[in-house]
Amino acid sequence: MIVPTLENDSVKLSLLDLSNYKHLVPIAQQEKLIQYSPSDISTPEKLKAYVEIAVDGYYNKTTIPFIVFDKKKNSYAGSTRFMNIHWKNKVLHLGSTWIGREFQGTGLNKNMKFLMLQYAFETLHFDKVEFRLDERNTRSRKAVEKIGGTLEGILRKDTLMLDGFKRNTCCYGILKEEWHDIKRTVFEGFA
Repeated sequence: MIVPTLENDSVKLSLLDLSNYKHLVPIAQQEKLIQYSPSDISTPEKLKAYVEIAVDGYYNKTTIPFIVFDKKKNSYAGSTRFMNIHWKNKVLHLGSTWIGREFQGTGLNKNMKFLMLQYAFETLHFDKVEFRLDERNTRSRKAVEKIGGTLEGILRKDTLMLDGFKRNTCCYGILKEEWHDIKRTVFEGFA
């Protein structure tokens, strides 16, 4: 599976692997950066283990992890990935997204989502992109809703968090047949 670099004037998404993850160490150590995630990236060792899992998924064709480079700030910003890829059913999840605080609210995340949704629907020809979010993460939930995600349901107490809390997971989705209108209205002018 060859993964192209996804990019526009604002962001460049390249394959995340053990040769480039060290660019993310200072960002990953920001306090409470991924407080709503069951993953731990708080030390260089834990970040490396997180990336190793992503790389394993890539070789098993269930994950495509990206390192995020903010072209406007000329700086690495974080990570995102396609995950839980079901090639037969043409459904994947877009998630494990985290960017440093200095990149939040700048439009970077919207550019990332545009490129990834475009690739999923127009290149991979998938039928559905899903987002799974902690019910308490209102900021991310609003962001997914702003880009056209529809809340499809809530899985109750389905994910164990690092602190032992069992979270409820909100399941959002965008269908292939919705993509054209979303691209035209939400992402007008994006390329």
